Amino acid sequence: MADGSRHSSPELQLAADVLVIGGGPAGTWAALAAREQGAKVILVDKGWCGASGVGAAATIGHWWVAPEGRAAAMAAKAVDACGLADETWMERVLAETWASWPGFAESRGYVGDPTYRSGRGGQVVVQGPVYLREMRRLVLRAGVTILDHAPAVSLLMDAAGRCAGAEGVLRQKDQRWRIDARAVVLAAGGSALRSGCIGSSVNTGDALLMAAELGAEWSGMEFSNYYGIVPKGGSVDKNGYLLQAAFFDAAGHQVHLGWSSPYGVMGTAAAPLFGHEPVFCQFTQVPEANRPFLRAGQPNLFTQFDRLGVDPFTQKFEVEPMFEGSVRGSGGIVVKGPDCASSVPGLWVAGDAASREMLVGASSGAGAVNAAWTLASGRWAGAGAARSARALAPGRGGAGARAPVGAPDRGGAAAAAGASGRGPADRSQRLSHRPDADRDARSDRGARRRVAVRPARRGCAQRAVCPGVVGDAVPCPDRSHRRPCQTGKPGDAPAHGSSGNVIGQLAKAACGDGG
Repeated sequence: MADGSRHSSPELQLAADVLVIGGGPAGTWAALAAREQGAKVILVDKGWCGASGVGAAATIGHWWVAPEGRAAAMAAKAVDACGLADETWMERVLAETWASWPGFAESRGYVGDPTYRSGRGGQVVVQGPVYLREMRRLVLRAGVTILDHAPAVSLLMDAAGRCAGAEGVLRQKDQRWRIDARAVVLAAGGSALRSGCIGSSVNTGDALLMAAELGAEWSGMEFSNYYGIVPKGGSVDKNGYLLQAAFFDAAGHQVHLGWSSPYGVMGTAAAPLFGHEPVFCQFTQVPEANRPFLRAGQPNLFTQFDRLGVDPFTQKFEVEPMFEGSVRGSGGIVVKGPDCASSVPGLWVAGDAASREMLVGASSGAGAVNAAWTLASGRWAGAGAARSARALAPGRGGAGARAPVGAPDRGGAAAAAGASGRGPADRSQRLSHRPDADRDARSDRGARRRVAVRPARRGCAQRAVCPGVVGDAVPCPDRSHRRPCQTGKPGDAPAHGSSGNVIGQLAKAACGDGG
């Protein structure tokens, strides 16, 4: 790592064919798929694989549609996506989920109805904690090595410009780790911009930043302005229930929140309402016979109502929007091929870390479609990474000097370049310290251009929120923004003053200060 003085224990050094970063649904499916290809796999998670991330707090229903119903399901989703979805990708995800999910679910007592919701596509539903604990068991049984509480902080790149592993920290042992790998699957989630929502608040954009540091392309970040709705003061976001709800203003008149608009519940209809008066909700469309099942299926959600002393089926309760960034949106790292390879050689992406525009377009990337995407993209990325690792010439992976992004090469290249032996503490400034900085500077500039600057500026104007992606809140010079800009790490300069950081440039352009 760039700064070794902060950790007292010797560095743990490992090697693998495939390194999977992230232990949620996408990461665990990727690890299993890579093992099926015969690869040696190591999985790292900054929490405990089996109880971390968005999935651990969710009730996970997969987009599960019988072949004869897929045309109708895809047509309906294309409308929701504002015409931006790709039918080929939708068909692939549906086929992969149909083939892979029932074997997992039904063997454990879960069943689904492929005709649910009038043929638009059914769901096989399972509680997130049960799902993830079982995935952990399967991953361990398959022979995958898991490092828990081991966040990755930077990716490694070899002399040929290929992603070749990662470095990180074993938090509970005060120890650094370094894993050299022939291929890397990045499945560490998106960025919830510290929403406070249970589960997603831990998604701080690590994957997006690490990929950007290698020059990976992003797409669809202008669709990361999707808001969820929670009971006021709550932290459990279950927006699928809102499809069976009605909304009211303070006078009791029913209002429409533009739920299907491309900008989510904070579309043109909703934004003025939330900005000026309270909004109330009631689950008016749930038949009485179904209410016990909904309550049993979402204990976290209904615990909030019990504490408030509210029956949401018969009484109105106040709600408020919760901004969840790319976790509820659809933007992320660009997928360059059918196996979910990124634009960086040796790096594959899966789950919320990847852009889901081809499935949901401008609509929300959360829910059953996203659960199906995590399964499918995880399996494709894991298999693709394993095939690539196997195809590399002997000695190419798992050994040799590789420089982490921003840290000095431990071989002679860094010394020849005049490296000081310690990289800067801030990852966002590291590119300029690498021996191949000229090439990376060009990639960095290209990445900034490809991040959707104009739509981001337009989105910022519509919601009056500065869309930084990761890190601490810093003051924004534009007083019209109701929320602070967020960029970088603790101690960073404000995004608007930063000229060497991809995220800072995005925030600067989005606020109309440049680009």
